[in-house]
Amino acid sequence: MIKNQKLLTWIEEIKSLCSPKEVVIWTGTQKQYDEIADLEVKNGKAIKLNPKKRPNSLLYCSHPSDVARIEKRTFISTTNQNDAGPTNNWIPPNKLKPKMLELFKDSMKGRTMYIIPFSMGPIGLDMSRLGVEITDSAYVALNMHIMTRTGNKVLDLINDDEVFIKCLHSVGYPLEPGIKDPSWPCAPIEKKYISHFPEENMIWSYGSGYGGNALLGKKCLALRIASSMASKNNWLAEHMLILKLTNDNNKVKYITGAFPSACGKTNLAMINPTLKGWKAETIGDDIAWMEVKDDGKMYAINPEAGFFGVAPGTSYKSNPNAMETISKNTIFTNVALTDDFDVWWKGLTKEAPDHLIDWLGNDWDKTKPTRPDHPNSRFTAPLTNCPTLADNYESPVPISAILFGGRRPTTIPLVHQSFNFEHGIFLGSIMGSEVTAAILDDGIGTIRRDPFAMLPFIGYNISDYINHWVEMGKKSTDELLPKIFYVNWFRKDESGFLWPGFGENSRVLKWILERTEGKDNYNKTPIGLIPDLNKFDLFNLDVSQDKMQELVKVDKNIWQEEIKSIENYYSNLYKDKLPNVLRNQLDNLKRRFAF
Repeated sequence: MIKNQKLLTWIEEIKSLCSPKEVVIWTGTQKQYDEIADLEVKNGKAIKLNPKKRPNSLLYCSHPSDVARIEKRTFISTTNQNDAGPTNNWIPPNKLKPKMLELFKDSMKGRTMYIIPFSMGPIGLDMSRLGVEITDSAYVALNMHIMTRTGNKVLDLINDDEVFIKCLHSVGYPLEPGIKDPSWPCAPIEKKYISHFPEENMIWSYGSGYGGNALLGKKCLALRIASSMASKNNWLAEHMLILKLTNDNNKVKYITGAFPSACGKTNLAMINPTLKGWKAETIGDDIAWMEVKDDGKMYAINPEAGFFGVAPGTSYKSNPNAMETISKNTIFTNVALTDDFDVWWKGLTKEAPDHLIDWLGNDWDKTKPTRPDHPNSRFTAPLTNCPTLADNYESPVPISAILFGGRRPTTIPLVHQSFNFEHGIFLGSIMGSEVTAAILDDGIGTIRRDPFAMLPFIGYNISDYINHWVEMGKKSTDELLPKIFYVNWFRKDESGFLWPGFGENSRVLKWILERTEGKDNYNKTPIGLIPDLNKFDLFNLDVSQDKMQELVKVDKNIWQEEIKSIENYYSNLYKDKLPNVLRNQLDNLKRRFAF
């Protein structure tokens, strides 16, 4: 029962504004989840998968215009444009709110309004935050049930006068009399808005029913709004995995890692180490909230309760733990359907089945030129499905190392360590991936920078974000703070990738953990500390000495070009607001190269 007067008042306002047919309060029970899921199947919104192959699992297929996050329709709405900064689309609240209120007017006509109290982070933990999402999408309700802690236990905290974040969502497809409800309702692209109001810790989303546009606890709250909240309250909200590592001496350490898309973040979060006696356990694959505690160490939690992962490329060869995770109790979106009511996507098996129903609902066979799944097709699965989930996944853990990385065929070595915390901030600011002319018009070798893997997710000015990292560093010492590393699994020569990756990445993690203990296992270079190959675990590794030397090579001539690229990037992005820490670190890098 809702007792919080602020929440009751808000619900009445939204009911009056959006005119739903009925209202459902999300209790968080399995019974309620199953009833809504069955209703979605009955109404033709979802397909129930084969219970013998994929128990308690559903397949949804979206409208072709609603298949991913829509960055050009995502807004940070602050009174002053400078508070949003150069990386965000900005509209002031006094212009955006009237426009969206007009769209929300009667938008839930003929639909059920779901009221979903949810906790980002374990219920009752001081590092967690509470929210309430009001939505007219059962798909959103079911996904939020998996991705967050929902229901009566959260409502009890909100009823105790706890602060909560208001999240309003509508698919933007009111059901007037005589209008048939499509399987995936949504609004045209020009009417889609994913809007954040950091000054009020509020999120309004209209017109899209997909993923991060609609599951407002995910990127919207856990990164954009949370990063703004964190900047004012001395913590960090980051796009990072959290991994628990136990070495062959039974010593436990924790690392986080930030990587742009297609750089193996989920694979690393569920790694099976090849090193004898080593164990890796998953705490999270996407988001880390971190703060420096009284002991001077930085602690992290995963605020999510589930995985919202990319399906294509996931297989028993690439990520067996992910495959076990999605074997039951999973919602799939935009993958293909097999004849025996299981799912298929590119990379799942070497060969596609002879016949499939593609994500658009059409018959598909191998003669078709198109692929049967969408490239951004997804799975939503509970953390508790993961066979490598750490038993302490709901507790804050002390972080020993922070990893940054990107897909760089040249220039960046396999791994290097920053000289100190502020140099690590510099490494985070320049991370990114090299792309081809097929992706960008700028030609082969273009670097698509993604600072801290946060470019689309920083909820305030990026200059202030960088300076906030500096302030977090000042809360402790380099000795106690996590050591910062840059990894690159993707260095290549003319024969292909030099490093085998996957489970062999545990060798790099071993070197990293040794460095967090101050082991003398490195060589100093102008860009940072790289492995001394005489002290790097190469036992039974099928990589030649020549290739290993190439993997850790730091080429002065290539780095002079890299420095020019960084300078241009900084100039274009920050203009006259380049944070001092980045200016100083770039100057130091140039001096070390005598550039």
